[in-house]
Amino acid sequence: MDVIPDFIRALRSAGASVSPAEAIDAVRALAVVGYADRALMKDSFAIVLAKSEQDKALHDELFDLFFSRQPAAARAADTDRGTDSDLAVTHTSQRALDIEQAAKTVGVDDIRFSTQKAYFTQRLLEEMGQNQRDANIAQRLQDPSPQAQQEAQALLEARAELRRQARQHVDQRFELFGQGATEAFMADVMQHRPMAQLARSDLARMRTLVAHMARRLAVRHARRQRQSQRGRLDLRRTLRANAGHDGVPVDLVWKYQHKERPKIVAVCDVSGSVLAHVQFLLLFLHALKDEVTDLEAFAFSAQLKDVGHLLQDLPFEQAMAQIVGQLGSGSTDYGQALLDLNEHHPEVIDRRTTVLILGDARSNRTDPRLDLFRGLVARAKRVVWLCPEVPGRWGTGDSCMLQYQPHCSHVAHCASLSDLEREIDDMLLAYD
Repeated sequence: MDVIPDFIRALRSAGASVSPAEAIDAVRALAVVGYADRALMKDSFAIVLAKSEQDKALHDELFDLFFSRQPAAARAADTDRGTDSDLAVTHTSQRALDIEQAAKTVGVDDIRFSTQKAYFTQRLLEEMGQNQRDANIAQRLQDPSPQAQQEAQALLEARAELRRQARQHVDQRFELFGQGATEAFMADVMQHRPMAQLARSDLARMRTLVAHMARRLAVRHARRQRQSQRGRLDLRRTLRANAGHDGVPVDLVWKYQHKERPKIVAVCDVSGSVLAHVQFLLLFLHALKDEVTDLEAFAFSAQLKDVGHLLQDLPFEQAMAQIVGQLGSGSTDYGQALLDLNEHHPEVIDRRTTVLILGDARSNRTDPRLDLFRGLVARAKRVVWLCPEVPGRWGTGDSCMLQYQPHCSHVAHCASLSDLEREIDDMLLAYD
Protein backbone atom coordinates (compact mmCIF):
# COMPACT_ATOMS: atom_id res chain seq x y z
CA MET A 1 0.00 0.00 0.00
CA ASP A 2 1.30 3.42 -1.03
CA VAL A 3 -0.75 5.45 1.45
CA ILE A 4 1.96 5.96 4.09
CA PRO A 5 4.88 6.56 1.67
CA ASP A 6 2.77 9.06 -0.30
CA PHE A 7 1.68 10.90 2.85
CA ILE A 8 5.25 11.11 4.11
CA ARG A 9 6.42 12.33 0.70
CA ALA A 10 3.76 15.05 0.90
CA LEU A 11 5.06 16.08 4.33
CA ARG A 12 8.62 16.23 3.06
CA SER A 13 7.56 18.20 -0.02
CA ALA A 14 5.96 20.76 2.30
CA GLY A 15 9.21 21.13 4.26
CA ALA A 16 8.70 18.74 7.18
CA SER A 17 11.65 16.62 8.24
CA VAL A 18 10.60 12.96 8.48
CA SER A 19 13.31 10.38 9.09
CA PRO A 20 13.16 6.76 7.86
CA ALA A 21 12.72 5.60 11.47
CA GLU A 22 9.73 7.90 11.90
CA ALA A 23 8.25 6.59 8.65
CA ILE A 24 8.53 3.05 9.99
CA ASP A 25 6.85 4.17 13.22
CA ALA A 26 3.96 5.58 11.17
CA VAL A 27 3.47 2.22 9.43
CA ARG A 28 3.46 0.46 12.79
CA ALA A 29 1.01 3.00 14.20
CA LEU A 30 -1.36 2.45 11.28
CA ALA A 31 -1.17 -1.31 11.79
CA VAL A 32 -2.37 -0.79 15.36
CA VAL A 33 -5.09 1.86 14.94
CA GLY A 34 -6.29 1.14 11.38
CA TYR A 35 -8.40 3.44 9.17
CA ALA A 36 -11.72 3.19 11.02
CA ASP A 37 -11.20 6.00 13.54
CA ARG A 38 -9.94 9.00 11.54
CA ALA A 39 -9.26 11.17 14.61
CA LEU A 40 -7.25 8.40 16.31
CA MET A 41 -5.29 7.82 13.11
CA LYS A 42 -4.52 11.54 12.82
CA ASP A 43 -3.37 11.83 16.44
CA SER A 44 -1.22 8.70 16.12
CA PHE A 45 0.54 10.02 13.04
CA ALA A 46 1.07 13.40 14.71
CA ILE A 47 2.82 11.73 17.65
CA VAL A 48 5.36 9.91 15.48
CA LEU A 49 5.77 12.38 12.59
CA ALA A 50 5.56 15.89 14.10
CA LYS A 51 8.46 17.10 16.25
CA SER A 52 7.48 20.74 16.84
CA GLU A 53 4.42 22.96 16.95
CA GLN A 54 5.17 24.09 13.42
CA ASP A 55 5.45 20.48 12.22
CA LYS A 56 2.21 19.65 14.06
CA ALA A 57 0.31 22.43 12.28
CA LEU A 58 1.73 21.32 8.92
CA HIS A 59 0.88 17.69 9.66
CA ASP A 60 -2.72 18.48 10.59
CA GLU A 61 -3.24 20.56 7.45
CA LEU A 62 -1.81 17.92 5.11
CA PHE A 63 -3.55 15.04 6.90
CA ASP A 64 -6.96 16.66 6.35
CA LEU A 65 -6.12 17.23 2.70
CA PHE A 66 -4.54 13.84 2.03
CA PHE A 67 -7.21 11.79 3.85
CA SER A 68 -10.13 14.01 2.86
CA ARG A 69 -11.89 10.97 1.48
CA GLN A 70 -11.67 7.22 1.91
CA PRO A 71 -9.73 5.34 -0.75
CA ALA A 72 -12.10 4.81 -3.65
CA ALA A 73 -11.56 1.07 -3.67
CA ALA A 74 -12.58 0.81 -0.02
CA ARG A 75 -15.75 2.80 -0.65
CA ALA A 76 -16.66 0.65 -3.61
CA ALA A 77 -16.11 -2.54 -1.63
CA ASP A 78 -18.27 -1.30 1.26
CA THR A 79 -21.21 -0.27 -0.93
CA ASP A 80 -24.33 -2.44 -1.14
CA ARG A 81 -25.30 -2.68 -4.79
CA GLY A 82 -28.96 -3.44 -4.06
CA THR A 83 -30.50 0.01 -4.73
CA ASP A 84 -30.27 2.70 -7.38
CA SER A 85 -28.80 5.13 -4.83
CA ASP A 86 -26.13 2.67 -3.82
CA LEU A 87 -25.39 1.92 -7.46
CA ALA A 88 -24.79 5.63 -8.04
CA VAL A 89 -22.41 5.75 -5.09
CA THR A 90 -20.64 2.67 -6.41
CA HIS A 91 -20.28 4.27 -9.84
CA THR A 92 -18.87 7.45 -8.28
CA SER A 93 -16.41 5.43 -6.20
CA GLN A 94 -15.35 3.39 -9.21
CA ARG A 95 -14.84 6.56 -11.21
CA ALA A 96 -12.65 8.00 -8.42
CA LEU A 97 -10.65 4.79 -8.36
CA ASP A 98 -10.14 4.93 -12.13
CA ILE A 99 -8.94 8.54 -11.81
CA GLU A 100 -6.47 7.59 -9.07
CA GLN A 101 -5.09 4.69 -11.10
CA ALA A 102 -4.77 6.81 -14.25
CA ALA A 103 -3.11 9.58 -12.24
CA LYS A 104 -0.48 7.16 -10.97
CA THR A 105 0.16 5.91 -14.49
CA VAL A 106 0.83 9.39 -15.90
CA GLY A 107 2.77 10.54 -12.80
CA VAL A 108 0.48 13.30 -11.53
CA ASP A 109 2.24 13.15 -8.13
CA ASP A 110 5.36 14.48 -9.86
CA ILE A 111 3.68 17.86 -10.39
CA ARG A 112 5.85 20.74 -9.16
CA PHE A 113 4.39 23.99 -10.54
CA SER A 114 0.85 25.30 -10.89
CA THR A 115 1.47 25.87 -14.61
CA GLN A 116 1.60 22.06 -15.01
CA LYS A 117 -2.01 21.55 -13.89
CA ALA A 118 -3.52 21.78 -17.38
CA TYR A 119 -0.88 19.43 -18.79
CA PHE A 120 -1.42 16.72 -16.16
CA THR A 121 -5.21 17.06 -16.39
CA GLN A 122 -5.03 16.47 -20.13
CA ARG A 123 -2.63 13.52 -19.72
CA LEU A 124 -4.91 11.98 -17.11
CA LEU A 125 -7.99 12.29 -19.35
CA GLU A 126 -6.12 10.78 -22.30
CA GLU A 127 -5.12 7.83 -20.11
CA MET A 128 -8.81 7.35 -19.30
CA GLY A 129 -9.78 7.20 -23.00
CA GLN A 130 -10.67 10.78 -23.83
CA ASN A 131 -9.77 10.38 -27.51
CA GLN A 132 -12.28 7.56 -27.91
CA ARG A 133 -14.95 9.52 -26.03
CA ASP A 134 -14.37 12.51 -28.31
CA ALA A 135 -14.72 10.28 -31.35
CA ASN A 136 -18.00 8.85 -30.02
CA ILE A 137 -19.35 12.34 -29.37
CA ALA A 138 -18.36 13.52 -32.87
CA GLN A 139 -20.03 10.46 -34.43
CA ARG A 140 -23.33 11.12 -32.66
CA LEU A 141 -23.26 14.84 -33.38
CA GLN A 142 -23.12 14.03 -37.10
CA ASP A 143 -26.36 12.06 -36.77
CA PRO A 144 -29.30 14.48 -36.83
CA SER A 145 -31.72 12.03 -35.17
CA PRO A 146 -33.11 13.08 -31.77
CA GLN A 147 -31.82 9.93 -30.12
CA ALA A 148 -28.27 10.50 -31.38
CA GLN A 149 -28.41 14.16 -30.34
CA GLN A 150 -29.66 13.15 -26.89
CA GLU A 151 -26.85 10.61 -26.54
CA ALA A 152 -24.32 13.23 -27.66
CA GLN A 153 -25.60 15.67 -25.05
CA ALA A 154 -25.33 13.01 -22.33
CA LEU A 155 -21.78 12.18 -23.42
CA LEU A 156 -20.83 15.87 -23.44
CA GLU A 157 -22.14 16.28 -19.88
CA ALA A 158 -20.30 13.13 -18.76
CA ARG A 159 -17.10 14.41 -20.39
CA ALA A 160 -17.42 17.76 -18.62
CA GLU A 161 -18.00 16.05 -15.26
CA LEU A 162 -15.02 13.75 -15.79
CA ARG A 163 -12.83 16.75 -16.68
CA ARG A 164 -14.01 18.52 -13.51
CA GLN A 165 -13.15 15.48 -11.38
CA ALA A 166 -9.78 15.06 -13.09
CA ARG A 167 -8.88 18.73 -12.55
CA GLN A 168 -10.01 18.49 -8.93
CA HIS A 169 -7.73 15.48 -8.44
CA VAL A 170 -4.78 17.30 -10.05
CA ASP A 171 -5.44 20.37 -7.87
CA GLN A 172 -5.39 18.22 -4.75
CA ARG A 173 -2.16 16.47 -5.75
CA PHE A 174 -0.55 19.84 -6.47
CA GLU A 175 -1.45 21.03 -2.97
CA LEU A 176 0.08 17.87 -1.54
CA PHE A 177 3.20 17.44 -3.67
CA GLY A 178 3.72 20.53 -5.81
CA GLN A 179 3.00 23.53 -3.65
CA GLY A 180 5.80 22.81 -1.20
CA ALA A 181 8.23 22.22 -4.07
CA THR A 182 7.15 25.50 -5.67
CA GLU A 183 7.69 27.39 -2.42
CA ALA A 184 11.09 25.75 -1.97
CA PHE A 185 12.07 26.75 -5.52
CA MET A 186 10.88 30.33 -5.01
CA ALA A 187 12.63 30.52 -1.64
CA ASP A 188 15.88 29.41 -3.26
CA VAL A 189 15.47 32.06 -5.97
CA MET A 190 14.67 34.76 -3.42
CA GLN A 191 17.51 33.70 -1.16
CA HIS A 192 20.07 34.42 -3.87
CA ARG A 193 18.40 37.41 -5.51
CA PRO A 194 20.01 40.80 -4.72
CA MET A 195 17.93 42.50 -2.04
CA ALA A 196 17.99 45.77 -3.98
CA GLN A 197 16.09 44.04 -6.82
CA LEU A 198 13.22 42.78 -4.68
CA ALA A 199 9.76 44.18 -5.36
CA ARG A 200 7.17 45.04 -2.72
CA SER A 201 5.20 41.94 -3.78
CA ASP A 202 8.19 39.81 -2.69
CA LEU A 203 8.27 41.11 0.89
CA ALA A 204 5.74 38.70 2.40
CA ARG A 205 7.61 35.67 1.04
CA MET A 206 10.92 37.20 2.12
CA ARG A 207 9.71 37.71 5.70
CA THR A 208 8.71 34.05 5.86
CA LEU A 209 12.05 33.04 4.39
CA VAL A 210 14.00 35.21 6.85
CA ALA A 211 12.09 33.69 9.78
CA HIS A 212 12.90 30.18 8.52
CA MET A 213 16.57 31.01 7.99
CA ALA A 214 16.78 32.60 11.45
CA ARG A 215 15.28 29.48 13.06
CA ARG A 216 17.80 27.36 11.17
CA LEU A 217 20.65 29.53 12.43
CA ALA A 218 19.31 29.44 15.99
CA VAL A 219 19.15 25.63 15.94
CA ARG A 220 22.67 25.42 14.50
CA HIS A 221 24.04 27.84 17.09
CA ALA A 222 22.27 26.03 19.96
CA ARG A 223 23.66 22.70 18.76
CA ARG A 224 27.20 24.08 18.66
CA GLN A 225 26.73 25.47 22.16
CA ARG A 226 25.60 22.07 23.47
CA GLN A 227 28.55 20.36 21.82
CA SER A 228 30.99 22.84 23.35
CA GLN A 229 29.47 22.34 26.80
CA ARG A 230 30.43 18.68 26.73
CA GLY A 231 34.04 19.72 27.04
CA ARG A 232 37.16 17.77 26.09
CA LEU A 233 38.74 14.93 27.97
CA ASP A 234 41.48 16.14 30.37
CA LEU A 235 43.86 13.20 30.04
CA ARG A 236 46.35 14.31 32.70
CA ARG A 237 43.73 14.90 35.39
CA THR A 238 41.89 11.70 34.44
CA LEU A 239 45.05 9.59 34.94
CA ARG A 240 45.81 11.34 38.23
CA ALA A 241 42.26 10.84 39.52
CA ASN A 242 42.37 7.14 38.71
CA ALA A 243 45.87 6.37 40.00
CA GLY A 244 44.33 4.14 42.67
CA HIS A 245 42.78 1.95 39.97
CA ASP A 246 46.11 1.00 38.40
CA GLY A 247 45.66 3.75 35.85
CA VAL A 248 42.46 2.21 34.45
CA PRO A 249 40.05 5.12 33.94
CA VAL A 250 36.91 4.84 36.02
CA ASP A 251 36.13 8.53 36.52
CA LEU A 252 36.64 10.77 33.50
CA VAL A 253 37.66 14.39 34.01
CA TRP A 254 36.63 16.94 31.40
CA LYS A 255 37.95 20.33 30.41
CA TYR A 256 35.21 22.90 30.15
CA GLN A 257 35.58 26.24 28.46
CA HIS A 258 33.26 29.10 29.34
CA LYS A 259 31.36 30.35 26.28
CA GLU A 260 30.27 33.96 26.03
CA ARG A 261 26.72 34.81 25.14
CA PRO A 262 26.55 36.82 21.90
CA LYS A 263 26.37 40.57 22.34
CA ILE A 264 25.71 42.50 19.16
CA VAL A 265 25.56 46.23 18.47
CA ALA A 266 24.06 46.81 15.01
CA VAL A 267 24.81 50.18 13.41
CA CYS A 268 22.75 50.64 10.25
CA ASP A 269 22.77 53.24 7.50
CA VAL A 270 19.08 53.82 6.64
CA SER A 271 19.60 56.15 3.71
CA GLY A 272 17.78 55.19 0.54
CA SER A 273 20.70 53.46 -1.15
CA VAL A 274 20.94 50.66 1.44
CA LEU A 275 17.48 50.64 3.04
CA ALA A 276 16.43 47.35 1.43
CA HIS A 277 19.43 45.60 2.98
CA VAL A 278 18.97 47.19 6.41
CA GLN A 279 15.38 46.07 6.86
CA PHE A 280 16.31 42.44 6.25
CA LEU A 281 19.32 42.62 8.57
CA LEU A 282 17.15 44.02 11.36
CA LEU A 283 14.42 41.48 10.60
CA PHE A 284 17.04 38.72 10.77
CA LEU A 285 18.39 39.94 14.11
CA HIS A 286 14.86 40.44 15.44
CA ALA A 287 14.04 36.82 14.58
CA LEU A 288 17.18 35.73 16.47
CA LYS A 289 16.20 37.56 19.67
CA ASP A 290 15.89 34.30 21.65
CA GLU A 291 19.50 33.43 20.82
CA VAL A 292 20.91 36.96 20.81
CA THR A 293 19.26 38.42 23.90
CA ASP A 294 21.90 41.15 24.26
CA LEU A 295 21.23 43.20 21.14
CA GLU A 296 21.45 46.94 20.60
CA ALA A 297 20.32 48.55 17.34
CA PHE A 298 21.20 52.03 16.07
CA ALA A 299 20.25 53.71 12.81
CA PHE A 300 21.50 56.84 11.10
CA SER A 301 21.78 58.93 8.00
CA ALA A 302 22.67 62.41 9.22
CA GLN A 303 22.39 61.57 12.95
CA LEU A 304 22.48 58.33 14.89
CA LYS A 305 19.76 57.22 17.32
CA ASP A 306 18.91 54.14 19.37
CA VAL A 307 16.08 52.23 17.62
CA GLY A 308 16.12 49.09 19.73
CA HIS A 309 13.00 50.10 21.66
CA LEU A 310 11.05 50.57 18.42
CA LEU A 311 11.99 47.10 17.18
CA GLN A 312 11.11 45.59 20.54
CA ASP A 313 7.80 47.39 21.17
CA LEU A 314 6.23 47.66 17.70
CA PRO A 315 5.37 45.25 14.88
CA PHE A 316 8.35 45.15 12.56
CA GLU A 317 6.70 47.02 9.68
CA GLN A 318 5.60 49.86 11.95
CA ALA A 319 9.03 50.03 13.59
CA MET A 320 10.78 50.29 10.21
CA ALA A 321 8.34 53.00 9.07
CA GLN A 322 9.14 55.07 12.16
CA ILE A 323 12.88 54.48 11.82
CA VAL A 324 12.89 55.60 8.19
CA GLY A 325 10.58 58.51 8.94
CA GLN A 326 12.76 59.79 11.78
CA LEU A 327 16.23 59.04 10.41
CA GLY A 328 16.02 58.23 6.70
CA SER A 329 16.27 61.78 5.41
CA GLY A 330 19.27 64.06 5.39
CA SER A 331 22.76 63.79 3.98
CA THR A 332 24.55 60.62 5.11
CA ASP A 333 27.44 61.34 7.48
CA TYR A 334 29.35 58.35 8.89
CA GLY A 335 31.67 60.59 10.93
CA GLN A 336 28.71 62.20 12.69
CA ALA A 337 27.20 58.76 13.36
CA LEU A 338 30.45 57.62 15.00
CA LEU A 339 30.54 60.83 17.06
CA ASP A 340 26.93 60.31 18.25
CA LEU A 341 27.67 56.68 19.17
CA ASN A 342 30.82 57.64 21.06
CA GLU A 343 29.31 60.58 22.95
CA HIS A 344 25.81 59.32 23.73
CA HIS A 345 26.20 55.51 23.93
CA PRO A 346 29.80 54.71 24.93
CA GLU A 347 28.70 52.04 27.42
CA VAL A 348 27.19 49.69 24.81
CA ILE A 349 30.58 48.53 23.47
CA ASP A 350 32.87 46.32 25.56
CA ARG A 351 35.21 43.37 25.07
CA ARG A 352 32.24 41.02 24.53
CA THR A 353 30.63 43.13 21.79
CA THR A 354 30.52 42.44 18.09
CA VAL A 355 29.82 45.72 16.31
CA LEU A 356 27.92 44.92 13.13
CA ILE A 357 27.88 47.78 10.62
CA LEU A 358 25.70 47.68 7.54
CA GLY A 359 26.25 50.45 5.03
CA ASP A 360 28.00 51.49 1.83
CA ALA A 361 30.37 53.95 3.61
CA ARG A 362 29.35 56.74 1.24
CA SER A 363 29.64 59.75 3.50
CA ASN A 364 29.16 62.68 1.09
CA ARG A 365 32.86 63.65 1.41
CA THR A 366 32.57 64.44 5.12
CA ASP A 367 35.27 63.57 7.67
CA PRO A 368 35.09 59.78 8.23
CA ARG A 369 36.42 60.25 11.80
CA LEU A 370 38.85 57.35 11.63
CA ASP A 371 40.10 58.34 15.08
CA LEU A 372 36.70 57.51 16.57
CA PHE A 373 36.47 54.34 14.50
CA ARG A 374 39.86 53.10 15.73
CA GLY A 375 38.73 53.75 19.31
CA LEU A 376 35.56 51.74 18.69
CA VAL A 377 37.62 48.87 17.28
CA ALA A 378 39.91 48.91 20.32
CA ARG A 379 36.98 48.56 22.73
CA ALA A 380 35.05 45.84 20.86
CA LYS A 381 35.53 42.10 20.53
CA ARG A 382 35.07 42.32 16.75
CA VAL A 383 33.94 44.84 14.15
CA VAL A 384 32.16 43.33 11.16
CA TRP A 385 31.22 45.54 8.21
CA LEU A 386 28.69 44.35 5.62
CA CYS A 387 28.72 46.47 2.46
CA PRO A 388 25.94 46.14 -0.15
CA GLU A 389 28.19 47.56 -2.89
CA VAL A 390 30.47 45.33 -4.92
CA PRO A 391 34.16 45.59 -3.91
CA GLY A 392 35.03 47.18 -7.27
CA ARG A 393 33.19 50.35 -6.19
CA TRP A 394 34.77 50.62 -2.76
CA GLY A 395 36.81 53.81 -2.52
CA THR A 396 35.25 55.38 -5.61
CA GLY A 397 33.56 58.79 -5.44
CA ASP A 398 32.55 59.58 -1.85
CA SER A 399 33.06 56.01 -0.57
CA CYS A 400 35.24 55.73 2.58
CA MET A 401 35.12 51.93 2.57
CA LEU A 402 38.82 51.45 1.87
CA GLN A 403 39.67 53.77 4.76
CA TYR A 404 37.56 51.84 7.26
CA GLN A 405 38.42 48.36 5.93
CA PRO A 406 41.95 47.93 7.45
CA HIS A 407 40.61 48.50 10.96
CA CYS A 408 37.74 45.96 10.74
CA SER A 409 37.90 42.35 11.90
CA HIS A 410 35.95 41.33 8.81
CA VAL A 411 34.53 43.12 5.76
CA ALA A 412 32.22 41.44 3.26
CA HIS A 413 30.09 42.27 0.26
CA CYS A 414 26.53 41.43 1.35
CA ALA A 415 23.89 41.63 -1.38
CA SER A 416 21.46 38.72 -0.84
CA LEU A 417 19.79 36.85 1.99
CA SER A 418 22.17 33.91 1.54
CA ASP A 419 25.07 36.35 2.04
CA LEU A 420 23.38 37.71 5.14
CA GLU A 421 22.77 34.26 6.61
CA ARG A 422 26.39 33.26 6.05
CA GLU A 423 27.77 36.40 7.68
CA ILE A 424 25.48 36.20 10.73
CA ASP A 425 26.35 32.53 11.14
CA ASP A 426 30.07 33.39 11.06
CA MET A 427 29.44 36.17 13.55
CA LEU A 428 27.71 33.78 15.99
CA LEU A 429 30.47 31.21 15.42
CA ALA A 430 32.93 33.60 17.08
CA TYR A 431 31.04 33.01 20.36
CA ASP A 432 30.91 29.19 20.09
